[in-house]
Amino acid sequence: MTKLNEHDVFVPVSMSYRPEDIDYSQYEKVLIAFSGGKDSVAAFLSLLKLGVPASKMEFHHHLIDGAEGSELMDWPCTESYCEAIANAFGIPIYYSWKHGGFEGEMCRENDATAPVLYEDVDKTVKVAGKSTSKLNTRRKFPQVSADLSVRWCSSYIKIMVMQKMICNEPRFQQGKYLVVTGERGSESTQRSKYAVFEPHASSAKKRKVLDSDGKETGDLLYTRHLTRHVDHLRPVHAFSEQDVWDILQEFGVNPHPAYWLGWGRTSCLTCIFGSPHQWSTIRKYMPERFSAIRDYEQEFDSTIHHKKVKKETVKVSIDEFADKGTPYECDKFWLDVAMSTDYQEDIILADWELPPGAFAESCGPT
Repeated sequence: MTKLNEHDVFVPVSMSYRPEDIDYSQYEKVLIAFSGGKDSVAAFLSLLKLGVPASKMEFHHHLIDGAEGSELMDWPCTESYCEAIANAFGIPIYYSWKHGGFEGEMCRENDATAPVLYEDVDKTVKVAGKSTSKLNTRRKFPQVSADLSVRWCSSYIKIMVMQKMICNEPRFQQGKYLVVTGERGSESTQRSKYAVFEPHASSAKKRKVLDSDGKETGDLLYTRHLTRHVDHLRPVHAFSEQDVWDILQEFGVNPHPAYWLGWGRTSCLTCIFGSPHQWSTIRKYMPERFSAIRDYEQEFDSTIHHKKVKKETVKVSIDEFADKGTPYECDKFWLDVAMSTDYQEDIILADWELPPGAFAESCGPT
């Protein structure tokens, strides 16, 4: 049976928890993990609908490629697009990243994982603690899996970045804060199991509760940090994709340029979960990005995709994968916008319409 200590608290798993039941006034700030994708935008807008003051919110955007010059993974326009939304709604935006970004972590050889850097309230860049990991070698792409130990991009480049930022920034060590993320339960079986509201990993350790026979009870046990109190809300967990597009239309928010090119999900441009059609599109319209991925697969002798042939796992190169797809017909205007680092389009549209990527291939985590 699970043993308790004085700081343990039981939190029942409840998928019916409602974001409107939360007393947002108890929090010093609401920290929105803001990728610029439709779900993170919808999560932000849902808080506005609930009456959460904009003055209580701040965006936190993780730079996938870091700030050291890598251009391997993310859409060039994403950072500028996120800033444009922040400016349109009067929300401060702060950046955080793993030093060297995705590419640095992927190419790591006989070295510790790089530290996390982040901006504080006056935009001073700070280091979120020193790396304590052992020396080891990665030199391979993340794998298409629900297991974050092999799909390391989500954990190392996003989840851990925010946790380390919160754990190391002095202003978050006292008082109560709320982290907001945009996972939707309908996206995957794994995400359907996420709690709508729970203590955040930066301020509580989570473990499963066992009964006297050693069986899981279905409850979760959290051990709270002594001073740091951070909760975690997924306000659009119950949203359908229709709900997401409806709230963007309600506020007139211009979607990320990726949706105007046909993508149904905005993650990295060269996301490992991309479909054959998307990889075929990248090869046609962004050949330098495609070539960079191809070169790394050859250098590592390790591919993103695999298949089973007579019970054996066989490598599938990114070219073979793209050969299975047909390129999207990309609008030249939006292609130029997406591949620019200076987003200049209107964020609030009077004549809003669904982009070509609405209800299209999502190709996200399982």
